[in-house]
Amino acid sequence: MGTDDADTDDADGRKYDPDASHAFPDGKLNRVLPALVEDPEVRTYLDAQNVNAVTRKGYNDHGPKHIQIVRNRALRLYELLKRAGVAFNGATDQGLSEADEPVIVALAATLHDVGHVVHRDRHPYYSIPLAADLLDRFLPEFYDTEAAVRVKAETLHAILCHHTEEDPLTREAGVIRVADALDMERGRSRIPYEKGGRGINTLSSRAIRDVSLREGDDRAVLVEIEMVNAAGVYQVDNLLKAKLEDSTLEDHVRIVAINTKEESGLVERIEL
Repeated sequence: MGTDDADTDDADGRKYDPDASHAFPDGKLNRVLPALVEDPEVRTYLDAQNVNAVTRKGYNDHGPKHIQIVRNRALRLYELLKRAGVAFNGATDQGLSEADEPVIVALAATLHDVGHVVHRDRHPYYSIPLAADLLDRFLPEFYDTEAAVRVKAETLHAILCHHTEEDPLTREAGVIRVADALDMERGRSRIPYEKGGRGINTLSSRAIRDVSLREGDDRAVLVEIEMVNAAGVYQVDNLLKAKLEDSTLEDHVRIVAINTKEESGLVERIEL
């Protein structure tokens, strides 16, 4: 799969890897993912879910670009954790194979926000029935009935737990929870900012220049965040820290945020 070094910047300055090849066991993800991202119904949901979030609520991006970034960062997290020997339990507990782990991660990352088509508030709970219907149609192309039900179950668990109301019970779900918070660069807040939005979410996102994921020295994953002013602390300390807590990944992910343009020097470096 592509690393952060291979990522490209979109027009908003957010990193993504549009042509990532995810080489995981048996290549199962390489068969499932292209079909998923090209599925007409899935693509329409990803466009439609931004209407309530951005057009009506003036909130940060929750559309196709957000999903693409979250999915690639979730798979990057998965890759780095596996490389370090961190065990995943979602697929295993269901009697599925190791090759199903990244499939669950990719499915959940893609569908975690579809509930926004109903409402921004409590959207994880609305995402469950909508994603269940999509998975019922989509999974039989790749799995027999029993395996499809088990992949669906783990995917729905990960979707539900991407917010902080419910604690993840699997590492796959923990990856989705943390990856969702890692789409924090300034481009995500471009639309509400240009429309006059100056809430803390918008201003804090504007302060984040870059996010990178790589192998850590003392932990499996090092997340490095570059801020250009102290407003970025909200994204790191309030949002990302909250997602990392009780994610099952706390002992395996180290977060370092560096403020590169704070003239006062009051905030220079934060470590979680």
